[in-house]
Amino acid sequence: MTSKAAAAPHPYDVPKVIWSWAMFDWANSAFTTLVITFIYSFYFTKAMAPDENTGTTWWTYAVSTSAVLTALLSPICGAAADRGGARKRFLMIASIISGLATAALAFVPPGMAHGPLLALILFVLADMSFEIGAVFYNAFLTSIASPERIGRVSGYGWGLGYVGGMACMIVALVGFVQPDVPWFGMTKELGWNIRATNLLVAGWFLVFALPLFLFVPETKLTPAKISVKETFQELMQTVRDLRKYREIVKFLLARVVFNDGLVTIFAFGGIYAGGTFGMELSDVIVFGIVLNVASGIGAFAFGFLDDKIGGKKTIMVTIVALFITTAIAVWAPTRFWFWVAGILLGIFCGPNQSASRSLMGRFVPDKHQSEFFGFFAFSGKATAFMGPFLLGQVVRVFHSQRAGIASILLFFVVGGLLLMLVDEKKGVAAAQAANH
Repeated sequence: MTSKAAAAPHPYDVPKVIWSWAMFDWANSAFTTLVITFIYSFYFTKAMAPDENTGTTWWTYAVSTSAVLTALLSPICGAAADRGGARKRFLMIASIISGLATAALAFVPPGMAHGPLLALILFVLADMSFEIGAVFYNAFLTSIASPERIGRVSGYGWGLGYVGGMACMIVALVGFVQPDVPWFGMTKELGWNIRATNLLVAGWFLVFALPLFLFVPETKLTPAKISVKETFQELMQTVRDLRKYREIVKFLLARVVFNDGLVTIFAFGGIYAGGTFGMELSDVIVFGIVLNVASGIGAFAFGFLDDKIGGKKTIMVTIVALFITTAIAVWAPTRFWFWVAGILLGIFCGPNQSASRSLMGRFVPDKHQSEFFGFFAFSGKATAFMGPFLLGQVVRVFHSQRAGIASILLFFVVGGLLLMLVDEKKGVAAAQAANH
């Protein structure tokens, strides 16, 4: 008879498990879509700040602060979750904090004493918790998907996430933003109907995250014990052992750079649409819906390409495309060309993120899943303040949002050059050797 300790791991590619995991992307994408990119960031610069340029600069400070805190905490939290076999527990705590902080944003009206500062603090808390939660969520990928299907499973998640963000955006548009009398008899005074979309996001996030907690099994590779001292010791040992995983190091270095470009696009896409092209909030929301459709299609379709040609080549294709489309957005003389650029950006930004996650999954040894995905989050946030900060400073100096967006191009060029140094076959081989 086989003991519990020697029990076989749960099987890969179980549809119920995969779709329950992917539903978390559906759940949390409401935050990135409505709060970060299209509604609350737009509202903050228009209503909470003295003027749009000042609001843009303040928002860059908040995004940058969240990025630094996430970079510092993610590897530590990942190591603790691996050591304690507690990914679900950590993910639940992070999700609840993010949801509550997001909901609290609804109750900070314009004109409130120190309101902008309070709103930015709440946003940093919500965003940081959201990003740290993604460490534990991503770490489940390698335990539910087989190596042959990891690209498309990651794509399912990203694709479903964009559809979820779009669906939540439609609800916000139909029920909160556009009607003369918003749902539940909400008033439009002091933008309450707009601020209340944060309550929608929080509820959406917490409700649709439930399938993961109910149906995705957690493989505990270590005893369920969390020790601060031993967590730091293991983290330091992993840092020393990184020389065994050189392809991970090279990949994360490349991602540090090209992901800065994506972070900046997400954070300031809605602001750019409103400030440069004069879009009203309802226009920005429709724009966001279309972008989410394009991103979902791209993430889903490129997942199969990822499994066929590999993560590195897939990422490289998207980086080249993102450079070209960002350049079109900077040049765009009319809304039509801005729409063209936005749709193309949507098609390629989803696959970039999905393929990055699946490539990391191929490189990660089993016993360090959360910990290494903590470093993955670190690579996405360690210098993520640079893009928003550079954009903010360029806007401040040149008084031009176009000039600020143009600064993003540099990150795609440098990141692509660094990615060329990564050897995917060696990275996979190193992970497989560590598992035996």
